[in-house]
Amino acid sequence: MTMTNNRERIAVIGGGSWGTALANRLAGNGHDVCLWAYEAELVREINEAHTNSLFLPGIELHPRLGCSASLQEAAVGRDIIVLVTPVQVMRGVLKQLVPHIENGAIITNASKGIELETLLTVSQICRELLPAGLTERFVALSGPTFAREVAQGLPSLIVAASRDEAAARRVQAAFSCDCLRVYTNPDVIGVELGGAVKNVIAIAAGICDGLGFGHNARAALITRGLAEMNRLGQAMGADAATFAGLAGMGDLVLTCTGDLSRNRTVGFKLGQGMRLADILAEMRMVAEGVKSAESVYNLSRKLGVEMPIVEQTYRILHENKPAREAVIELMARELRSEQ
Repeated sequence: MTMTNNRERIAVIGGGSWGTALANRLAGNGHDVCLWAYEAELVREINEAHTNSLFLPGIELHPRLGCSASLQEAAVGRDIIVLVTPVQVMRGVLKQLVPHIENGAIITNASKGIELETLLTVSQICRELLPAGLTERFVALSGPTFAREVAQGLPSLIVAASRDEAAARRVQAAFSCDCLRVYTNPDVIGVELGGAVKNVIAIAAGICDGLGFGHNARAALITRGLAEMNRLGQAMGADAATFAGLAGMGDLVLTCTGDLSRNRTVGFKLGQGMRLADILAEMRMVAEGVKSAESVYNLSRKLGVEMPIVEQTYRILHENKPAREAVIELMARELRSEQ
C-alpha cells in the first residue's frame, strides 16, 4: 500500500460499504483516520476484528483504521471531514457534527443524491448549515467506483470537485495511490448532479434488463439518460464537459451495467415483477436512486427540464406504474431530432 508524504487527520462519517472502503483506503495511504459508524456492534467489530461484516463482508481492514460511535470523537481535530451518510439523513447528521468541525477543515462529500424535502444537493445543504469559510472549501467526491472494488485495491478513478483548487488538491493527494487515481474539477454542481441522476437511470436500466429488452435498449437508455443529466445540469449552471467525464458518463455506465450496482438490482427485480417494498426489505444497504427518482423528478419539474426516463422511473417506483407500460410510452413519444 502506498504511503503519502503529508499525513492528514481525517474523519469519515458513515460506516456503510462506501464509507468503510474510503476510510480503509485513507488508512492504507498512511493517514490518521477515524471512521464514524452509527451501529455500536459495528464500531466494536471494526476496532477489534478489523472487518465490517455488515456492509463489506470478506474484506480485511487496515489495522490502523479506528472507529467511533461519537461524532465529537471522530471529528475534533480533523483536517478533512468526509461525509458518506445517505443524503436523506445528511442534514440531521451535519447539524450534530457542526460544533465539532475545526475552522480550517475541508468538508468532502462522497454521498450521491438530492434531498427530497428541499431539492438541494449536499453542497447546497452545507451552505445552509456551515460557516462560509467551510463551504468555500467544499469538495464533492464522485466517479465510477464500487466500494468492494476500491476496498480490494482494484484500479479505480474518481473526481474531487471544488471551487477552491487548493482544497481539491489536498483531497486528491490524500486519496491518491497506485490503485486509486484522483482528478480535480472545479464543477461542483455538475459532479453532484451526475452522482444523483445516474442512480435513477441505473434503476431504469435494471428494469429494461429485468424485462429482457436486450443490449440495444440498455445502450440507448444510457445514452438518452446522459442527455437528461446534461439538460438538468445546464439548467443549474453545470459544465457540459463534466457529464462526458468520470462523474457523468463514467459513473453512469458503471451503475447501469455492473452487477454490484444496488440501483440496477432494484430495477432488475422490478422488471421481473417484484414489488418495490419487498425488494427494499431484502436490502441491507441503501439504494439512493429510489429516493433520488422522486427528488430529481420534482427538481426537473421545478426547473422546466424535460426528463422522460426519470419521469417514467419515478412513476414506476412511486405510482406503481407497470414497467412494461412505461417503456412503451417512452418508445411512443413524439418523433424529434436527437439534438
